[in-house]
Amino acid sequence: MELSDFFLKNQRAALAFSGGTDSGYLLYAAGRYGARVRAYYVKTPFQPAFELEDARRLADELHAELAVIEQDVLNDGQIVSNPPDRCYYCKKAIFSNIISRAASDGFTTVIDGTNASDDAEDRPGMRVLAEMGVVSPLRLCGITKDEVRARSKEAGLFTWDKPAYACLATRIPSGTRIEYDDLRRVEAAEKELAAFGFSDFRVRFFHGAARLQFPGAQFASAAEKRAAIAAALKKYFPVVLIDTETR
Repeated sequence: MELSDFFLKNQRAALAFSGGTDSGYLLYAAGRYGARVRAYYVKTPFQPAFELEDARRLADELHAELAVIEQDVLNDGQIVSNPPDRCYYCKKAIFSNIISRAASDGFTTVIDGTNASDDAEDRPGMRVLAEMGVVSPLRLCGITKDEVRARSKEAGLFTWDKPAYACLATRIPSGTRIEYDDLRRVEAAEKELAAFGFSDFRVRFFHGAARLQFPGAQFASAAEKRAAIAAALKKYFPVVLIDTETR
C-alpha cells in the first residue's frame, strides 16, 4: 500500500502529532493527497517547550489544522510512580484523550507516526495503539525512518533531520517517582547544552546529579568544554557527570 492509497481510503482522520519527523511528514502527506487531517498535540509536563513550538511552526507552514490539548499526566499515580512500563500507562492516557477529543470533533479514525523501523517489542506504548485501534500509516506502507527523512527533505520540511526525542520522563530512572521540578531541571539543563551547540544528547537524572550522555562524534567537544558545561548546569544540579559511554 502507498500513502496515497491510504489517504484515498481515509479522507478524514485525527493525527496524534508531536511536531517530530514522522508525524510531521504524515501531516504533509495527508495534505498532499487531499485528505482532511486535523493534528492533535497533547501538551504534558513531559514535553519541553520547543516541541510545541516546532508543532505549531510546522502546522502553520503546512496550513494544517492543529488542536493543542493540555493534560497533566502527573495526576495519574500509575505514571508518577514510574514503573518499567510507565510508557504504556502514559500513552494510554494520552491516546484516550486524543480519541475522545477527535470523536467530539467528528473524527472516527485516529492515526499516528509510528514507522516501519520502530520495534514493537521495544516500545511498551505501542501496545496501546493496537488496543485502542490507532492506525499507523507509515508502518502499514512499509516506510522506514530513513525514508521518512529522505521524503521530508525532498518536501522541504524543516523536521527532516530533527533528532528523535524521547520525552523528559525517560530521563528519570524507572522506580524513581517523577516530580515536576525534576522534569523542569532536566529541561533547563538540556536547553543549556543546546546553546553550546550539542544535539541528540540526554541529561539523565542520577541520584540527584545530572548524568550527561553525548553522541560519539560530540564527546571530544563535550570533554573539552566540561568546565563551562559544569558551570552552566550547576544552576540546576549540584553534581554534573559526563558519561564515558556515548549515545
